[in-house]
Amino acid sequence: MDRSPRLPRRTLLAGTAAFVAFPALLAPVRAQTRLQPTPGQTEGPFYPVELPADTDFDLLAQGDRRYREGQPTWLDGRVVDTLGRPVSGAVVEIWQCDHQGRYHHPGDGGRADPAFQGYGRAAVGADGTYRFRTIRPVPYTGRTPHIHVKVRLSSRELLTTQLYVEGEPGNRRDGLWRGLDATARAAVTVPFRAVAGGLQASFPIVVEA
Repeated sequence: MDRSPRLPRRTLLAGTAAFVAFPALLAPVRAQTRLQPTPGQTEGPFYPVELPADTDFDLLAQGDRRYREGQPTWLDGRVVDTLGRPVSGAVVEIWQCDHQGRYHHPGDGGRADPAFQGYGRAAVGADGTYRFRTIRPVPYTGRTPHIHVKVRLSSRELLTTQLYVEGEPGNRRDGLWRGLDATARAAVTVPFRAVAGGLQASFPIVVEA
C-alpha cells in the first residue's frame, strides 16, 4: 500500500501553473519597436546670416509690424526620440520665404517683406510639443513650396530637413522631394487643412537624441 504523503490539491495546481509559466519567464524580453528618424535634407542657401531681432514662434509679426499676406497657418507637432520619448529641452527652428518667394537673406537680394519675420524658433515643451504661426509656403523658381526645419538640443544639431505640402502639384517637379523614397516623402509631406482663421498643419518629428 502506498503510504507516501499526499499534497493538497491546491498546492499541486499552484505548482503546475508555476511550471507552465516558467518558460515564459525565461523568454527574452521583446525589443521595443523603434521609430524611423525623420529624414534629413539640405539646409539650403538661405539660413539667416543674421537672425531677426524678433525670433519668436509668430512669423506674422515682426516687431510692431503685422504681416497680412499669404495664407495664415498654424504649424505644430511633437519632437520625440526613436523610442517615442519627448525630447524636452530641444529647440525647433523654421525659416521660409515670404508670399513673393523672397527670403530675408542677402543672397536672395534682401527684398523680403519687412513685416514677415521669416524665421522663428520655439522651445519644445515637456511633452515634446512645439507650435508656430506662419504662412502656407509658396513656390519660387526651381522649388516647390517648403518650410525649412532644424532641431537643436543644447549645442547639438539633431536634424535639418524640409517640410512639404501634401497634394502640391510642384512636388513631383522638385529635385529634392523626388530624391526621397516613398517612406521618406510621407514623413516630410503633410496636409495643410482649412481651419477657422486660416490653415493648420501638423509635423511630427523623430530624432536620434
